[in-house]
Amino acid sequence: MIKKNVKINLESGLDVRPVAVLVQVANRYSSQIYIRNDKHRFNAKSIMGMMTLCTENATDLEITADGADEEEAVAQIEKYLSGQSA
Repeated sequence: MIKKNVKINLESGLDVRPVAVLVQVANRYSSQIYIRNDKHRFNAKSIMGMMTLCTENATDLEITADGADEEEAVAQIEKYLSGQSA
């Protein structure tokens, strides 16, 4: 299992469109992937769960992945959330 803290660097934060892209990125991997904010943990592969996350730019989140491709999954999600595309 890997945990990594990431600061969102997306102009609009995580609103509807960026959340949809994030879910697409997460679904490329077989690992279980979760995103945690201060209070809640969300399944990164669930569009409905992630829609409730909607958060602003510069917010800190924790990415957790567990599985065969966990390192690549976390790296690509971090790359996307930090504004470097994925």
